[in-house]
Amino acid sequence: MSWRNAARFAGYVRDVPDWVALLLVLITGTGYYVCRRSARSAGSVGRTPAWCFGAGLVWWLLATQSAIAVYAPVLFWVRALQVLLLLYVVPFLLAMGQPVTVVREASSPNARARLDAVLGSAAARVVLSPPVTSVLMLATPWLLYLTPWYVASMVNPVIAGLTRIALCTIGFCYFYTRLQSDPVPRRFSPLLSIGISVAEGLGDGVLGVVLWLGPLIAYDYYSALQRDWGPSLRDDQTLGAGVLWILGDVLGIPFIMVLMRALGSHERTRAAEVDAEIDAGVEEQRATGASALWWESDPQLRDRYHR
Repeated sequence: MSWRNAARFAGYVRDVPDWVALLLVLITGTGYYVCRRSARSAGSVGRTPAWCFGAGLVWWLLATQSAIAVYAPVLFWVRALQVLLLLYVVPFLLAMGQPVTVVREASSPNARARLDAVLGSAAARVVLSPPVTSVLMLATPWLLYLTPWYVASMVNPVIAGLTRIALCTIGFCYFYTRLQSDPVPRRFSPLLSIGISVAEGLGDGVLGVVLWLGPLIAYDYYSALQRDWGPSLRDDQTLGAGVLWILGDVLGIPFIMVLMRALGSHERTRAAEVDAEIDAGVEEQRATGASALWWESDPQLRDRYHR
């Protein structure tokens, strides 16, 4: 297919509604609503997570059915905005809705046991581990923009649909394991998530600089569109680099705030557990009439000095 024919085909594709995305939104939203309203899951998830989940569905529709979807194959910066929404915004809001908890609480005891077995499996521990999900999240934009995948995702309807699904899936797995508001295969300190977020911010910044100062992406494709309105190809890509870099960092602030709140809650819980262990040790010494140094009642210091 020549570049001119590819551009014409892209114009046809952008005029066709994304029925797959629309169907997924309807199925996901209906399933979440039904599970949350069931008697078994009543009260398991509050209103705030439910509103977050609903907002994620709305942004999913906007990214795939609105003017964003229409101009994504034409303007580089609109395509960057669509990628940002599908990879970051939509998955973050969906994960905030605690969908695993909703489904688990609405399930029968047998189904719940099977779900717990899947989450506790070795495969889930590997696939949903912080290193794997973080690498996928960081590598996906690089692969999308610096390989033929970019043009193929705009001129081939099958690849385009699979790409949008892949972006949402990778993003959801990332935020699901990092937020830990749902049952996860393995829990870890929110401090690790904060450190990973800092490193990922640097990686996204490098990609933004590459797109800003580097050669034009998909030059033949965009030239074949013969667009005589809007920004030039260079300005268009510069705007797109800013969307991915600057707007991406701005949208990451709520995620960091949630992690900071989780870190504070984690530290308070840990401090309460340590205090309870110390109090239990003191009560045991009083009951037995034994005496010990103060640090022997602290579990961390006691383990360190093997007492």
